[in-house]
Amino acid sequence: MSEVRASEANSAAPPAAGHWHSASHHRRLKRRYAADRRLRMLGLGAIGLAIGLLGILIVSLVYTGYVAFTQTRVELEFRIDPALVNPEDVRSGNFRSVVRQAIFEQFPEVTNRRQQTQLARLLSPGAEWIVRDYVVAHPEVIGQTIKLMVPVADPYDQLNKGILSRDVPESQRRLDDEAIGWFDTLKQRGLIHTTIAWELFVNADSRFPEMAGLAGAIAGSFLTLLVCFLLSFPLGIAAAVYLEEFAPKNRLTSLIEVNINNLAAVPSIVFGLLGLAVFLGFFGLPRSSPLVGGMVLSLMTLPTIIIATRATLKSVPPSIREAALGIGASQHQVILHHVLPLAMPGILTGTIIGLAQALGETAPLLLIGMNAFIPSVESIGFFEPATALPTQIYSWADSPERGFVARTSAAILVLLGFLIVMNAVAIYLRQKFERKWS
Repeated sequence: MSEVRASEANSAAPPAAGHWHSASHHRRLKRRYAADRRLRMLGLGAIGLAIGLLGILIVSLVYTGYVAFTQTRVELEFRIDPALVNPEDVRSGNFRSVVRQAIFEQFPEVTNRRQQTQLARLLSPGAEWIVRDYVVAHPEVIGQTIKLMVPVADPYDQLNKGILSRDVPESQRRLDDEAIGWFDTLKQRGLIHTTIAWELFVNADSRFPEMAGLAGAIAGSFLTLLVCFLLSFPLGIAAAVYLEEFAPKNRLTSLIEVNINNLAAVPSIVFGLLGLAVFLGFFGLPRSSPLVGGMVLSLMTLPTIIIATRATLKSVPPSIREAALGIGASQHQVILHHVLPLAMPGILTGTIIGLAQALGETAPLLLIGMNAFIPSVESIGFFEPATALPTQIYSWADSPERGFVARTSAAILVLLGFLIVMNAVAIYLRQKFERKWS
């Protein structure tokens, strides 16, 4: 009877402090849920801030650089006078006079020598090269009049795009009222056209913004990445396979693994100093060449490929190795015929990401002098001076010409486009060939 009363008394007693129905437990749950909400909001805020900053970067680049993808041109009639252009030697013709006569014919009232000099500056200095290349390709037009569109000079291009304001006092403008009047006259006659700036993609570098292009930098980057890939891809895979599959686990291999991980975090300028001291100073390889640039970038890419390859090799199930060994395959047959084919999608993904990182590096290429002025794409080779997209952007950003501001932003957009494409290819390869192991 006393035991029944004791149990009834215990059931009527208030719950203990640690009981899950207690008020203290509800307070702890409330604090825990509040902490979870705060952590979730901090994560969302961080993602939103990152997306916002990225959006600001992209919008600013597009706002500044979109004008570089269009070019202002003037349509003129050019008289290919045989007295100025010798049919036997077309390239040595006086195309400068041909171009000047074409613009002078539009304004016959301009007879003053100083005014004619200023009027001739309405056209880009590259206009005579455009006419020359056309006549070289079509020598039958000598003695005839041809109609071509040639780019205007950079100040007039800026005027047509609204970058150069007409409201600024004449003393503070690059173009006076007379020069603006000539341009407006041509525009009223329907001779001014705005077209796609193909020069940005097909021309090499130039001192004149309206003629400057990225073809030389794109070719230099391609050759440099090709050398980087040919060196880092086989060496990186071989090193990763040895460390993961064959190397004994001792202090030496542990030291090597630690150093490989540390090399992945070394600043890129250190690799540039190494290339400057070893490849140029000790071995005497040609300066500014894609060969040296690719060798320097391969030093940076190797740790990334090794780490990615080792992680992919570890993800292959041990049952694959055991099954191959069980049917009599040797260890190198297991690796070459079974493990590597299954790990190749991840290896390719890591390689492409490493090459994309190398594509955007500037400091090591500047240290080895890979910022040469390349006026012609035909002169680029593995052992010839060259430039790359990042160093081209650096050179244009340092130029005082106003037109190179838009060219710099446009070049950055082109570089970002290449990086996005390379990362998209890596994602595609991983999703297409990756195997899910249950």
